[in-house]
Amino acid sequence: MSVEPYDAVDVIRAKRDGGAVSEPALRWMVDAYTRGYVSDAQMASFAMAVFQRGMQRDEIRVLTDAMISTGERMSFASLGKKTVDKHSTGGVGDKITLPLAPLVAVFGVAVPQLSGRGLGHTGGTLDKLESIPGWRAALSNDEMFAQMQSDVGAVICAAGSGLAPADKKLYALRDVTGTVEAIPLIASSIMSKKIAEGTDALVLDVKFGSGAFMQDIDRARELARTMVALGTDSGVATTALLTDMNVPLGFAIGNANEVRESVEVLAGGGPADVRELTVALAREMLALAGQPDADVEAALDDGRAMDSWKAMIRAQDGDPDAELPTARETHVITAPADGIVSRMDALPFGIAAWRLGAGRARAEDPVIFEAGIDLHAKPGDRVAAGQPLFTLSAADEARFPRALEALEGSWAIGDGAPEQGPIVRERITA
Repeated sequence: MSVEPYDAVDVIRAKRDGGAVSEPALRWMVDAYTRGYVSDAQMASFAMAVFQRGMQRDEIRVLTDAMISTGERMSFASLGKKTVDKHSTGGVGDKITLPLAPLVAVFGVAVPQLSGRGLGHTGGTLDKLESIPGWRAALSNDEMFAQMQSDVGAVICAAGSGLAPADKKLYALRDVTGTVEAIPLIASSIMSKKIAEGTDALVLDVKFGSGAFMQDIDRARELARTMVALGTDSGVATTALLTDMNVPLGFAIGNANEVRESVEVLAGGGPADVRELTVALAREMLALAGQPDADVEAALDDGRAMDSWKAMIRAQDGDPDAELPTARETHVITAPADGIVSRMDALPFGIAAWRLGAGRARAEDPVIFEAGIDLHAKPGDRVAAGQPLFTLSAADEARFPRALEALEGSWAIGDGAPEQGPIVRERITA
């Protein structure tokens, strides 16, 4: 029986007392936890020490690399074309991946978009796409490569279990120990998977505001800078956009309804905010891929992006022309008075959609594709008394009371329009 070179308690104490953990000890800690030698209790204690004491840039780099080393590393070098990915920290109504991936692929760039499922109030890209009849999230590496090498170019699919298995184990532990919000742990979690994926370039959409993971813009900025540094240090060209998530993005919050809204954007229409962010991220991705002058708006308006979308959906056995699920039960909220919508906090709308069945409380819960919320007005819009403000949709009307409870006090109608800044607040580079 081999002797372990370090003791977990010593590593925990070093971080608890505010010190930096040496590279060999940190690499050992991650490896030993992945193979079961370090217990959940010990890793939970270490995670709490990181939460309270933080980590130096080099420690976060080592932690990320150690997590990558627990699994496989993919390479797209044989594709013969640039690869660029996007990661969003998640928000309410954030369906941007759906129009973005096929839009970028129009320009001959491969987009390996390994996506996840929703948990809590943030929706999952795969859940949204699975509302399309026949569409398949699980692809083998060979299928993924073939799709990117072909004229389709873009792929949105589930990440394989081989990428950074340490992250899956540590993420589940953080979720139940109150350490999810630790920036070094968030950054290493996201970037270990993205770096292991093997993309040439990466654009990060880091959200702040009421519906975001990071509600405070300064914390969101710190997270963005940390992740950009990790990508850059690992040889992945990485930039980040800080984007506003105080108000739901677009008018649709759910799954099937967000697919409908994405298709509207791909057809050259859709809500102005969804189009604006899609265009901003596409420009950023294409600039990193060596095409800073690509006319992405023209590709949305002339049908090329829609053609790319349909090809991507068909390549994964989906029917892009099929009817999407619609809800049996709806409940409409109307304006109580004339005025201007002055407030619409994103988080309560995300929680309400989740309670309607659009999200899941546990990883094993099913998602109701037709459940969600459709907004009919946004902050700044003038409304008349009795005019519909938003519609709740569910498979069962018994879900409405708790959803409505979540929305109490989350919106307001006043005399003046609220101050609204741009969606993209800052661009962060190495």
